Amino acid sequence: MNIVSHWLQRNLADPQIVFLAMLLLFVFAVVLTMGHMLAPVLASIVIAYLLEGLVVQLERRGLPRLPSVLLVYILFLLFVALVLLGVMPLVSRQITDLVQQLPNMISDGTQVLMDLPARYPELVTQAQLDELIASLRSEVVSFGQQVLSWSLSSVVGVITIMIYLILMPLLVFFFMKDKGLILDWFRNRLPRHHGIAGDVWKDVDRQISNYVRGKAWEILIVWGVSYATFSAFGLKYAMLLSLLVGLSVIIPYIGAAVVTFPILIVAWFQWGWSSEFAWLTFAYGIIQALDGNVLVPVLFSEVVNLHPVAIIVAILVFGGLWGFWGVFFAIPLATLVQSIITAWPKRLEIPENATNAP
Repeated sequence: MNIVSHWLQRNLADPQIVFLAMLLLFVFAVVLTMGHMLAPVLASIVIAYLLEGLVVQLERRGLPRLPSVLLVYILFLLFVALVLLGVMPLVSRQITDLVQQLPNMISDGTQVLMDLPARYPELVTQAQLDELIASLRSEVVSFGQQVLSWSLSSVVGVITIMIYLILMPLLVFFFMKDKGLILDWFRNRLPRHHGIAGDVWKDVDRQISNYVRGKAWEILIVWGVSYATFSAFGLKYAMLLSLLVGLSVIIPYIGAAVVTFPILIVAWFQWGWSSEFAWLTFAYGIIQALDGNVLVPVLFSEVVNLHPVAIIVAILVFGGLWGFWGVFFAIPLATLVQSIITAWPKRLEIPENATNAP
């Protein structure tokens, strides 16, 4: 208790640390209690962060702030229109086609499983096979019920999407246009003792901006390369599967492992154990290797390196707290924790006998 009391007296006597702790508690409380209501605002902040890099590049080339914002904003709207009108209808059709083909795929897979006891009687028994098939059928029924419940609530989802499509572009524009005014408003309301909070914010701002923009480029590059590769091989549902591969980079380590299964399953049902299946698997492995060993080091050269254990723990903790956004920002949030620990003032106490030492 004396150690705890001494630590509290030593640290809480510093008003900068008290302000930093209160600010972090306030931000976490707001996100936890009002995260769903503020989701359009948070998503708009992320998009504005993505676009700010392009605005800064135009400003460095001599273009004023407002024309730079307008130009980048128009390009952003064109990109959104391309995704909504070009990509999403194709993805929707492929999802519908995949759902319609699921019964045939399940039937073919069941037939393959039924042949296992005859081929490998020492490894697979008929009882084990029957139990596995029953489990798979129950999972399929559960999945169908989830799809039905989702379709019944799709009206609410459409209304929510329409609200996002109206609110978010407006919020993104004002976040970009009035960035200086918004930041000055917050600065003017900070107390005098915010030195540590300012140092942490500068470090985290650099880390998050680099991470978010790098992650966006990684998603687009991996998505595009995967789509070109799958289309060249003639793989079915190329747009849908390549989109999954692109989004899988959001979750380090885990995402790539999870998205590999549907790709291999679709390829196997399309080609079986053939040379096309082997070459596609090889090409997909090259994409993953280039992403992890070339693309990530180039895009995230300025991000503080975190141990894989720290990244996985951050994904589990923040993903459990905030869902998708927690997973997306797991690494920046882990970097925030690391920045706070680094900026935390360390007072080295000199032992009493050290003053008497020669």
